[in-house]
Amino acid sequence: MNKKEFITGFLVGIFTALLGSYLFITFFTTFDFSTGIQTIKEHGYLGKVITIGTTLDLAVFLLLLNRDKEMMARGVILAVIVLAISTLII
Repeated sequence: MNKKEFITGFLVGIFTALLGSYLFITFFTTFDFSTGIQTIKEHGYLGKVITIGTTLDLAVFLLLLNRDKEMMARGVILAVIVLAISTLII
């Protein structure tokens, strides 16, 4: 059961970061999502946008801790670490 919660937390963390990136592109840029991704990637800012998107993971992490879902919270932390390493590569 713990592995299942951990993987669920990881997937929730990745999805939340993608949602945060989507919200950032749609609300704070003048582009639609697909054009925004292409333009941001061309200018070399894709890693920074992903990093901004991971700020929503903080709220999810705190929510999971308040509901005593510690293994899921650990999965969210792993997702943040994986995304941080991926932004170094991008």
